[in-house]
Order: sequence, then C-alpha cells, then structure tokens
Amino acid sequence: MSDPTVSHLQERRERVFLVLAGLFLGTLAMLNILGISRFLVLASWTSGAGLSWGTPGEITFAVAVGVLPYPLTFLCTDFISEFYGRRRANFVVFVGLLLNLWVIAILWLAAQLPGFVPLEATGYPPLPTWNESKGAYIDGGGWTFFHIRNLAFGAVTASMIAYLAAQFVDVYVFHFWKRLTGGRHLWLRNNGSTLVSQFVDTFAVITITHFYAHALPVDAGPIWQQLWVFIATGYAFKVAAALLDTIPFYVGTHYLSQYLQIDPLVEAGARK
Repeated sequence: MSDPTVSHLQERRERVFLVLAGLFLGTLAMLNILGISRFLVLASWTSGAGLSWGTPGEITFAVAVGVLPYPLTFLCTDFISEFYGRRRANFVVFVGLLLNLWVIAILWLAAQLPGFVPLEATGYPPLPTWNESKGAYIDGGGWTFFHIRNLAFGAVTASMIAYLAAQFVDVYVFHFWKRLTGGRHLWLRNNGSTLVSQFVDTFAVITITHFYAHALPVDAGPIWQQLWVFIATGYAFKVAAALLDTIPFYVGTHYLSQYLQIDPLVEAGARK
C-alpha cells in the first residue's frame, strides 16, 4: 500500500472521525425519540413454569426499545478515544448533549404551534379513529406526536443525565486502563470502560425514568425490587452487547490503525 500524502491522510482521518461521530450522534437521536415508547419482553420466570421466552411472568426481563442501538454509541466513543484521543471523544459527548437539547426544543416548539384539531383538557388531541375503508387509524389531530413527545421528554431527561455521566465515565476509564497497561490489553480498556459506564447509565436511566417520567410498566408491589429487575435486565443486555463488540473493536482497530496510519499505543495528545 503506497503512502498517502499528508493532506490525503488528514482528509482520511477526518472522514473516519465524521463517520464515527455521525453514527454516535444519529444513534443517540434515534434512541432518545424511540426511548421508552415500547418495552420488549426478552424472557420471564414464573413459579412452577420456570423460564419462558417472549412472555411476561412473575419476574420479567424486559428492555426499552431505545436500549437496542445504545451499545453502538460506546463502541464509537471507544474508537474515537483510541485513535483521536480523550479530548475529541469528550467533545463528541458534549455535542451529544447539545443534540439532546435540540430534540427537546423541536418537540416543545412543535407542541406549541397550532394544529388542525384543538387540544383537549388532557393536553392531548382526540384519539386516532379507525377507518374501515382504508384499514388504518387516522390521526388527524396529532395524538401520536403528543404521546411520543411526552415519552421523549421523560426519556431525554433521564438519558441526558445518565448519558453525560456514563459517557464521561467511559472515556475516563478507557484512558485510565490505557495508561495503566501502557497501551496493551485492548480488550481490557474496551470492556472495562464500557461495563462500568453502562452500569452507571442503566441505573440512572431506570431510576430517573420511574421517579421523574413515571413511564416504567410497574405494578403496586415493592418498587425497588421491580426497579432492580429492570436495572439488571438492561445491564445484562448491555454487558452482552459490550462483550460481543470486542471482536469488531479488535478488527476495526487493526484495520483503522493501518488505514489512518495511527499507532494506538501512542497517546493522541502527543500526535500532530
């Protein structure tokens, strides 16, 4: 492979950074809008029946739909931390915070502007109606938007706090292990940073979503017992995803180090 010129190499590095940052920010916006709009039942446990898949039980292992793409955000920040350094990784995290605020601002503004149907006392327009001839629900008043908006407000508030804490922890722990191991043991800083940060994220999201947004599907039983099930379930999902992303992280680091001509063992701050 011929050596690229300095300008082409710089362009290549910035292009990869843009792709990683774009994936991170796009995924973040998507998961905050989807957020807690639906909870997925992965498995459950019921006395006498044991473990079952895809159906609720006495103890239900469920995750919010917004959790599904979330592990990708940590993989992206790990790549950025590895090749571009802690400062740029933290900058992307900060831009993610601004993106959250932008989503909230647009949702708020859209709710303030007048629509075709006036709002009812509940703050919602009339419910969608079923149209037999079209075989679909007709939502002329924007009920779906207002419902998604209210869920997104709760999800974004929870995720902003959890996101900032978790992502900054992820970047800090990543570089802590990188310094401690002298740049060796890639799997340790990849998994170690992600596992710690995702526990912080899961605990914050679940507790804030319940106590602030009141959006978790809980019953009248002991609340913390139910919250810990949600925390354990969400964290287990993220742990599994984090362990699985070790392979793409190793493969990606191997090829990107050649493509970008960056030695990951050299601290980004020392590179020009």
